[in-house]
Amino acid sequence: MSIISNCTASVIKDAAAALVKGDLVAFPTETVYGLGANATNKNAVGRIYAVKGRPNGHPLIVHISSLGNLDKWARDIPEYAVNLARAFWPGPMTLILPRTDLAKNFITGGQDNVGIRIPSHTVALALLKEFEDQGGLGVAAPSANRFGAVSPTSATAVEIELADYLSESDQILDGGSCAIGIESTIIDCTQSKPLILRPGAITKEMIEAALRISINVRISSTEGKQIKVSGLLESHYSPKAKVFLTGSPTKGDGLIALDSFNTPKGVIRLANPKNNEDYARLLYEAFRLADSKGVKRIFVIPPIGDGIAVAINDRLAKSASNYEHT
Repeated sequence: MSIISNCTASVIKDAAAALVKGDLVAFPTETVYGLGANATNKNAVGRIYAVKGRPNGHPLIVHISSLGNLDKWARDIPEYAVNLARAFWPGPMTLILPRTDLAKNFITGGQDNVGIRIPSHTVALALLKEFEDQGGLGVAAPSANRFGAVSPTSATAVEIELADYLSESDQILDGGSCAIGIESTIIDCTQSKPLILRPGAITKEMIEAALRISINVRISSTEGKQIKVSGLLESHYSPKAKVFLTGSPTKGDGLIALDSFNTPKGVIRLANPKNNEDYARLLYEAFRLADSKGVKRIFVIPPIGDGIAVAINDRLAKSASNYEHT
């Protein structure tokens, strides 16, 4: 395994060739770092599951470089999904659509739909375009962390998380810190109206403005028969420390809150974001900082409001539900 910081055209070409060969390549997106494999190579995709410790049957998101490649993976695409793609791709949005025969069960978790995304990070787009130029059709890429743990927002975080599980021929492309810091918005486009399954930086308000309709956000991951997508387990995005959304920290505890909140004496300030966008960008980095310092308890004052605050609070609720760690 090697970390490559200077992502030149030659480096991108070699990384794409590694994907074609069946190796794994971790790469930056605007949301979090992804762990990529050739989405049509069953053995390569199987390695993603092994490296992450991800249970079988959890679907993966396929990353492509342009809207022109969408119909290779998806069929019966509704007009509103095309409008969403035109409005927000490249960007932090995943569309769930009926699959074509190209999207096999090992990608979709046996479902009749597939998740597709076009990321906006320059390194990610360059890698995807080069991979397609070399004959590839799409890159499957969940977040580059162990299953259920905190998503990485830097190449160093990927190395810390996965170095013991990656092979010598695998690569990590260092594209700096992720600009958004939380995973993409996932939208179910298999019905007559879109439904947000996982909130993200593309917000309900933005989608409604683009489509000029009102939409819903799924309230529960357990209500009725639902599509399986990434990040919907009740416990997810969890650091080793216990996360508390209520209560007051004491000496030795960690604190995450907007910078308008003072830090009590003896409490370790893990992040002091200036606004909600800053909060999203710093959240996972703060979780990892707590673990590196051996902090046992993290107290969080959640952001308020709509927009990206909804996505942040979704991640916080899932991270706080895991009290398995000591």
